[in-house]
Amino acid sequence: MMYYRQALELQAFLDMAKEDELMKGYEAASSNTEEYLSLKTQCQAMVDMKFTYVVSCQQYGIQKRSADARAHDILRLMTTYPSLRVAYIDEVEETSDEKLKKVVDRVSYYSVLVKAVPKSTDGESDPVQNQDQVIYRIKLPGPAILGEGKPENQNHAIIFTRGEGLQTIDMNQDNYMEEAFKMRNLLQEFLVTHGVRTPTILGLREHIFTGSVSSLAWFMSNQETSFVTIGQRLLANPLKVRFHYGHPDVFERLFHLTRGGVSKASRIVNLSEDIFAGFNSTLRGGNVTHHEYIQVGKGRDVGLNQISLFEAKIANGNGEQTMSRDIYRLGHRFDFFRMLSCYFTTVGFYFNTLLTVLIVYVFLYGRLYLVLSGLEREFTTNRAVINDKPLQVALASQSFFQIGFLMALPMMMEIGLERGFHKAFTDFVLMQLQLASVFFTFSLGTKTHYYGRTLLHGGAQYRPTGRGFVVFHAKFADNYRLYSRSHFVKGLELLILLVVYEVFGQSYRGSVAYILITVSMWFMVGSWLFAPFLFNPSGFEWQKIVDDWTDWSKWISNRGGIGVSVDKSWESWWEKEQEHLTSSGVRGTITEIVLALRFFIYQFGLVYHLSLTESKSFLVYGISWLVIIGALVIMKTMSYWRKTLSADYQLLFRLINGFIVVAFASTLITLIALPHMTLKDIIICILAFLPTGWGLLLIAQALKPFLRRSGMWSSIRSLAQYYEIIMGLLLFTPVAFLAWFPFVSEFQTRMLFNQAFSRGLQISRILGGQKKDKSSNSKE
Repeated sequence: MMYYRQALELQAFLDMAKEDELMKGYEAASSNTEEYLSLKTQCQAMVDMKFTYVVSCQQYGIQKRSADARAHDILRLMTTYPSLRVAYIDEVEETSDEKLKKVVDRVSYYSVLVKAVPKSTDGESDPVQNQDQVIYRIKLPGPAILGEGKPENQNHAIIFTRGEGLQTIDMNQDNYMEEAFKMRNLLQEFLVTHGVRTPTILGLREHIFTGSVSSLAWFMSNQETSFVTIGQRLLANPLKVRFHYGHPDVFERLFHLTRGGVSKASRIVNLSEDIFAGFNSTLRGGNVTHHEYIQVGKGRDVGLNQISLFEAKIANGNGEQTMSRDIYRLGHRFDFFRMLSCYFTTVGFYFNTLLTVLIVYVFLYGRLYLVLSGLEREFTTNRAVINDKPLQVALASQSFFQIGFLMALPMMMEIGLERGFHKAFTDFVLMQLQLASVFFTFSLGTKTHYYGRTLLHGGAQYRPTGRGFVVFHAKFADNYRLYSRSHFVKGLELLILLVVYEVFGQSYRGSVAYILITVSMWFMVGSWLFAPFLFNPSGFEWQKIVDDWTDWSKWISNRGGIGVSVDKSWESWWEKEQEHLTSSGVRGTITEIVLALRFFIYQFGLVYHLSLTESKSFLVYGISWLVIIGALVIMKTMSYWRKTLSADYQLLFRLINGFIVVAFASTLITLIALPHMTLKDIIICILAFLPTGWGLLLIAQALKPFLRRSGMWSSIRSLAQYYEIIMGLLLFTPVAFLAWFPFVSEFQTRMLFNQAFSRGLQISRILGGQKKDKSSNSKE
């Protein structure tokens, strides 16, 4: 901020001063006389007239009243930089009687601009020093924050800006002194015709400076760098479809002030408010450009959870953009080639990502049908089919190239253009060794889940990432809450599909063919299930694993209720995860039910492959449903007895539980002994009935309003809790097993994090061990 301001002072002086005045200024500066001080004051006044610095902080008034430390930091910033102004929303309780000040009549809202009180010129301490002073105080008709927070924050503060150019800078952006000298050149671009008209938004490139923290930060840094350089360069020229992406672009202020501002603030729809500024400008005849000769610094997310929250927010925003009027109008007004360019560089990218994952599902379910129905065996062994070359070509399964590699290609091109292709190839190999493909494949699942859910149900919401510069260990419960529905459930479903496809096709299909067909899908399943633990600092440290298991067990068993947060109780989290279903209406409910029917395919196909069922009658499928209904009835009965029986009858309840366990074991032993039920049959039953129960849960969640009134919701919640425990055990067991070996944690730290962070982890372990030793000695 200081260097930026000093550079602008110099530019303002150079623009308006003549040569003899410049020489006079140099002589005055060298003599350091009163003339120099007077000239400095004139330059400062000139800069204050030409440039305005406004920080929009809507919570500043609340922070001042609560004596928050952040308010003191903001005040210190204004004192250090006297030209800085802060805009905020002030809430004032106005009373009906100004003398008594007792009865509160209403709350009034004001948009306020403040500055620091100037220092006294006599050198003595000012009694009101370090206090802010109100410049403007504008009464608002009501609460200003009606839509999304960030765009409303911008819209209420834009009235306090002056001039013809407006640069929007986020909190995670920085500036360099040498770049500030180029601002005069950039502002001249408003006078140059780019194409058929002068620009209304000047786009800038960014320098991502957080790439050295960890491998994830490096991946994000390279990905963002390729987007803000080679990507936006192509979007601006020749495609002419560059918009605004929250970067430090410079707006033509008068153009946008008379056309709705620099961002749209409608709640939910304009979640990605920044790109709608570009939509708005383009629809109204504006022109958006991109300039490579000037850049600003930017800090990106450095932890996997932060990155996933950011990508979830962007995917939600793209889902809302897909359904917005702006994209509809752009599609109608663009020519054919510009329309395709706009599609593939905005919502089309996320739609194609969704199709990529859906194709994997369709492919595996199609293979499941072929292997369970016997068609694949017929195609493989029948000579007539073998000699039918066109049919063989149609049925051939080509192993597609892993999409995690493809996501790195734009990075290679950008690194090759700026630093040479030898450096690009070296970085590409190093990124693959640091599991970049795992990260990008995991990100593929994040984009797909949140984009698809927004299309089906809407309800996009802002997800604060924090943008912290600290890499920390995320607990198992935190990872489970964040990735359970987006990755873990889908990964386990694909895992069951791959296992069933292998079990029933291995007798006539070679292992090499199976590997070539499914290797990329196994890679995707492994990435979706274990990437959060692989990229988690100290993710395989045994003491952390023990603490994580204790925390997760406590979370999964705690009861929810009013006032219980989602990070304290599984029940509260589970209820919150279903909120999008209640707001989607009839269309979303029907869609969820139809999609959940796919889980019944397992049961229908697998029960006919048991050694117990030689008949192919539909009665066999009906009997399998009787087994499921019986299990649900027993579970409901046990839940009812647990709640109704008092403490005096707990012994009876335990006896009943023991009787049910003995009866189940006896039935299983009888089935194994008499009809010669094999281990394969037991595995088939598990693979058949577990997905069926999950499908019933999904349907029950979609029909939540009806089931709540029927009194069955508590049983559904208990069943869901059992499934969550099973999924948690399946995920936690491999991680805990690897944590037994100390070299795994050491290898993970050295490979995924930089040297300074690795050394910090080692020191923290040593200090932690010393503290534990001291505490144990004191207890002894």
